[in-house]
Amino acid sequence: MLEVAGRPFIDWQLERLAGAGVRDVVMCIAFLGDQIQSHVGDGSRLGLRVRWSQEGPKLLGTAGALRAALPLLAARMLVTYGDSYLPDDYAAPLRMLEAHDDCDGVMAIFKNEGRWDTSNVLTDGTWVLRYDKVDRSPAFDHIDYGNMALRREVVAGIPEGMPLGLHAVQQDLANRKRLRAYVARERFHEIGSPGGLAELDEYLRKRTP
Repeated sequence: MLEVAGRPFIDWQLERLAGAGVRDVVMCIAFLGDQIQSHVGDGSRLGLRVRWSQEGPKLLGTAGALRAALPLLAARMLVTYGDSYLPDDYAAPLRMLEAHDDCDGVMAIFKNEGRWDTSNVLTDGTWVLRYDKVDRSPAFDHIDYGNMALRREVVAGIPEGMPLGLHAVQQDLANRKRLRAYVARERFHEIGSPGGLAELDEYLRKRTP
């Protein structure tokens, strides 16, 4: 609900998803999530159908929250973070997942080389070979872009009610060579810091007529 370029951030994000052809959205919410739900409603004003999954009083992490939303999820889905604005094609990882049966997920990545945040992806351009938030080797020159496609079976395999970060799922898929890579061409934006929020505000104001 933070204001960015004169609008709540969630409006910008949902508008990007709608522009990429997404029609059904499941929002995973927790603390103060009722404020987001009240603002977005059913998503119809943006051309979307939005449903809601409440995490409850126990924080479950991104993967745990996905598992809690399992009854609402499609056979193949896009997963994106609540603080990310992605200029690249949101739906590209999903199309790649639908085209290849040799993977269970497709992670959008960006050749970051430590510029915007710490790089955490080792890739050969086709596969995510390793995903690691600790290793600082120069070989890790790409970064998780903030958008990935998953098969429902991956989410179903997450222990129900167990707090778990999405990185654990991403690492497991990469280690088993079940995670393809989609290389985004334009840098990501995030509002998780004052600097990131200010950068995105400037970016959107320059692009908005």
